[in-house]
Amino acid sequence: MKNRLEGKTALITGATSGIGEATARHFAEMKTNLVITGRRENRLKKLSESLTNEYAIDVAIGAFDIRDRDACRQFVESLNEMQIDILVNNAGLSRGLDPVYNADFEDWDEMIDTNVKGLLTMTRLITPQMKERNSGHVINIGSTAGHEAYGGGSVYCATKHAVKAITKSTKLDLHGTNVRVSLISPGLVETEFSNVRFHGDDEKAANVYRGITPLTGNDIAEIVVFVANRPSHVNIMDTIVYTTNQSSATTVYRDE
Repeated sequence: MKNRLEGKTALITGATSGIGEATARHFAEMKTNLVITGRRENRLKKLSESLTNEYAIDVAIGAFDIRDRDACRQFVESLNEMQIDILVNNAGLSRGLDPVYNADFEDWDEMIDTNVKGLLTMTRLITPQMKERNSGHVINIGSTAGHEAYGGGSVYCATKHAVKAITKSTKLDLHGTNVRVSLISPGLVETEFSNVRFHGDDEKAANVYRGITPLTGNDIAEIVVFVANRPSHVNIMDTIVYTTNQSSATTVYRDE
């Protein structure tokens, strides 16, 4: 496979674990310079040291909460107009699996502020430079929950439906330029996702993946890099990815 990513720079949000961390590693293997962000500075520093030592690339880090628009703006400004060739909007989470009539308002706010508003903020801050130089790629990490809804997922599903709509609208807004826009929509991926959803309940989190072979962060990272590495005239708009045990958001075969 021809490497079109060497020497480019990718900014990845939510890079401290799971899909984000795996995506950083896979880009590093392609000799892509990185800007990695997340809330846990110690993890960012450890990942940065690992990648710079192993692949001899440039890695910048930014420890901030994607929900904090001022922090996002200050960080982007601190890059001093560094050319960002690829923006991977990966930061996102789910909180709770409660029905709409008794769900937690704070859970709702956290999902909306992270999954929708945080993604929009980073897109708003990075895409002007892409449009100006007529090149770049925005890759949003969505979910199969953005293609179908399920009980207990009223707000999470809504946020991922929003990501799908934002992706399409962003492509239309950038129509007539060479800036590409893509969406990756994973199903069941075993990361910290379920542990976060269930507020640290390890037993509930483990039960999500009981009896199946789930996707991994590496599986999705490979797809992200594949999408980014297509020739400049190829724009993959969406990719729905299930584990073989899964046929829809809620249709899962478990080996008991």
